[in-house]
Parts: sequence; C-alpha cells; structure tokens
Amino acid sequence: MSRTLSACLVLLTSAIALPATAQDSPWTFSLGAATDNRSKDASKSDGNPYVYGTAEWESADGLFYAAPGFETIDSSTGSKLELQAYAGIRPEIAGFDLDLKAAYKQQIDADPGTDNEAWEFTANLSRSIGPASARLQLQHSPDGTGGVRDWTWVEGRLGWAFTPKLRGTAAIGRREQDNSVDYTGWNVGLAYALKPDLGLDLRWYDTDADVPGDQYAGALVAAVNFSF
Repeated sequence: MSRTLSACLVLLTSAIALPATAQDSPWTFSLGAATDNRSKDASKSDGNPYVYGTAEWESADGLFYAAPGFETIDSSTGSKLELQAYAGIRPEIAGFDLDLKAAYKQQIDADPGTDNEAWEFTANLSRSIGPASARLQLQHSPDGTGGVRDWTWVEGRLGWAFTPKLRGTAAIGRREQDNSVDYTGWNVGLAYALKPDLGLDLRWYDTDADVPGDQYAGALVAAVNFSF
C-alpha cells in the first residue's frame, strides 16, 4: 500500500512541475487530510484519519475538466487505497451551475475475488444569491465495490457565507443500496479559508443506520485542504 501511495505522490509532484512555468495554468492540485474519510455521510476509513490528492485539468473556458486522484480508505475488500479518474462538464443553465461527472474507481491490493472496481456518476445543480447558496446532488453507481450492487444517493444542501472567509453548510441525503443498508445521512459544519489556497473544515456527520461500528456512526470530523 505504501509503495502504491508513494507512486501516486510522485505522479502528482511530477505533474505540478510541468505547468509551473505557465502564468495561467489549466491545472489545479489539491492535497488534504481529515480525521475521517466521509462519503455520503458514511465513513470509508472505518473512522480513521485519511489523506487524499488530485490533479485536475480544466479547459480555458471552464467547461470541461478531468483528473486523476487517490485517497486512503479501509474497505471491506481489504483495500487501503483507492485510485480514481474522472471527467466532466460544468455548464451554466438559466442562472444555475450544472456539474456532470463520471468517475472510475479502483481499490488497490483488494482481497482476491472481491469486487474492487466501480463507476460512479454525479450530477450537481447549484445556485448562489448573495451570501446564500443551495445545491441538489444526485449520484448513482450501477455496481458498487465489495458486496454493494447498484446504489443511488440524493442530497440537498444549503449554505451561508458569514464572511468572505467563513462559510457554513448543512445537508441531508438519502442512499438506497442493493445488497446493503439503506439510510438517511446528514452533516453540518463550517469551512474557513486561512488563505486562498489553504482551507479548514469542521463538520458533524451522522446517519440513521442502526449498524454496529464506526462506518455509519456520528462523528465530528476536522479536515485541511491545500490547493495550488
């Protein structure tokens, strides 16, 4: 796992060096860490800290984008590292921002015979008016990793910018899964921009899933993200 993660970091570092001389680079690089890896309000790291990184390319008009990325996990497949590649478009329609994305994910060093690959499709519709913002998200996978088959996630989120640096958001969503637990999840928290490229996030996550363990349990998660 450590060897594969080191390779991911080398690739990201190498990619950073390529556009460094360009004044207006089409690349954005992100590295971050958090006390828990939460996705759709459930933990992907069994309640443990994780790190992640992406290297995203965006077209000059901002319409198209694509990226490779990695994140550490603690999966039922036995994998500790997930790699992904995604691509999408971000058009503006009638004053709303639309984001359509397709992602291919692969869990590295999974146990033999386990399902360690998945396609995931995401649609976000959002709008901001003054300090207020709202987003509706729809996600679907025809076949998830591990024992999960097809699943769908629908989430609504509201946000408010208290200051140019401090923003609060609250969201609630519902996940329906074939061959796994269905649940409602929610989160609420604050994001603070220490600098334009350095952000902090403190957020409470919880679900109504009555399942032992840390995957669906409530947790306060602190995160830091560095973009360049």
